[in-house]
Amino acid sequence: MPRTARPFALAAALALALAGCTQAPHSVAPPSFDENGAARRIEADLRFLADDLLEGRAAGTRGYDIAAHYVAAEYRRLGLEPGGDDGSYFQRVPLIEAQRVPGAAELVLEGIGDNAGRSERFEFQADFLPGVNFNANTHSLEAPLVFVGQGVAAPEFEHDDFRGLDVRGKVVVVLSGAPERFPNDQRAYYSSGLVKNAGFVQRGAVGVITLGDPERESKSPWARGARNWLVPAMRLRGPDGKAVDSFPELTATASMGAHVAERLFAGAPMPAEEVFARLDRGELVGFELPWRVRMAGQTRQQNVDSVNVVGRLPGSDPQLADEHVVLTAHLDHVGIGAPVDGDNIYNGAFDNALGSAILMEAARQAMAAPRPKRSQLFIALTAEEKGLLGAEYFARWPTVSKDGLIANVNMDMPVMLTDLRDVIPIGVENSSLAPIVKQAAGELGIELSPDPKPEEVVFVRSDQYAFIRQGIPAVYMDGGVVARDASVDALDQLDDFLRERYHQPNDDAKQPIHYPSAARLARLNQVVAQRVADEAQRPRWNEGNFFGLRFAKGGD
Repeated sequence: MPRTARPFALAAALALALAGCTQAPHSVAPPSFDENGAARRIEADLRFLADDLLEGRAAGTRGYDIAAHYVAAEYRRLGLEPGGDDGSYFQRVPLIEAQRVPGAAELVLEGIGDNAGRSERFEFQADFLPGVNFNANTHSLEAPLVFVGQGVAAPEFEHDDFRGLDVRGKVVVVLSGAPERFPNDQRAYYSSGLVKNAGFVQRGAVGVITLGDPERESKSPWARGARNWLVPAMRLRGPDGKAVDSFPELTATASMGAHVAERLFAGAPMPAEEVFARLDRGELVGFELPWRVRMAGQTRQQNVDSVNVVGRLPGSDPQLADEHVVLTAHLDHVGIGAPVDGDNIYNGAFDNALGSAILMEAARQAMAAPRPKRSQLFIALTAEEKGLLGAEYFARWPTVSKDGLIANVNMDMPVMLTDLRDVIPIGVENSSLAPIVKQAAGELGIELSPDPKPEEVVFVRSDQYAFIRQGIPAVYMDGGVVARDASVDALDQLDDFLRERYHQPNDDAKQPIHYPSAARLARLNQVVAQRVADEAQRPRWNEGNFFGLRFAKGGD
């Protein structure tokens, strides 16, 4: 599978994906739409949310709370009902925040077998970062190392990276992602850190080292990400006060840059260069490494709270009003981090002030439209940047009946740097949402393109995945990659953004954001949600769909 897809191939690919989807719904023409007015409103919201005043909107900070109150005030002005706790617009999200202590971090290899007598000591930040431990303030571990490829066991594809390996009592060394030969849905699922860690625990591993690879680091260099080691990590705080999905069986974890691979694979059955070559060819095999590793670290922990902002538009049909279509966008970003050219505020204009502004505009459009039969929820979510935590909390413990959550329409980081013809409805092919999206887009004059970067597995990296894990069909409406001006390569613009500005201070409002494209995306989201809310039947997974088979009973 190629690493990227060019725009000329996208429409044909999506047409194949949508072929055979369920019959198109009854068409009701969308009412008139003031694109220029919507664009101005979206720009106004973005310029506030991405301002330095909000200090990057990190979950659990004052800047995020200001943003949350801004959204709640707009919901109140519009007349949306409060959909949060105790008659408010806020759903409390309990969290545990943890931060690395650099002086206590250690990662040392001691040779065994062919490497006996050798030692390799790695440097904090330059070479490795210890994982944040949510289960203990200090941790230390000594154990043998074993390389497990990408750490994927997928019997339906006769693929098992653990074949012939015993990982009990060992630290596994693993590469990110999943095999490129997998279909996109399965590739996304098996790339998930939650899935991989659960598999490591099931097989008795006691630690994990995630190793970068040259292809990924060519787009997102190790040094750029590692300089923000001070940014705290978070997990949900469960009813028992403990961190949710924190895998206490894994005593120590760490990540390492691809540049250390030659040292890590020294004396191994194959050198680092061959490992990465096999990764590119899809021919990875696991093997024991001739090292014991000593890992140690220290973590500061504290309990913090943040909020999801929930507005509700009640449905008009008494028989269906307890069912809800959920529109979401994450409001948080990464906050204050390492300075770049003197700027330490990571504003997150595209990620995801723009998505939040689009959500607010969709709410305005919904309030101006005929009241749908089912209810709608408009939720600005917290802590997406910490692992989809706000979405996970709402999907597990919603403020309305969980059985009544019928669909999710998510908006996250639509990169719109030029006038776009298209939208990328990621995941739409999985459910009966497909014909609704296709028809609405056609009526609005918006083209649909497939995911141009399936290797990024964004379907499991944004908030819709929390709803999918609870069995709820979802679609993630992403910005497009086909410019109206044929001389402009919007995919190149996206690549440049991901390489130079993603999770950097220069993702700010100074960029040439194309607000009319954002207005059209808001309109599409609103029309799709309205159609879903008015359908005779609630959305359903397509027969035999991977996510439907795995999650349809509601939760993993």
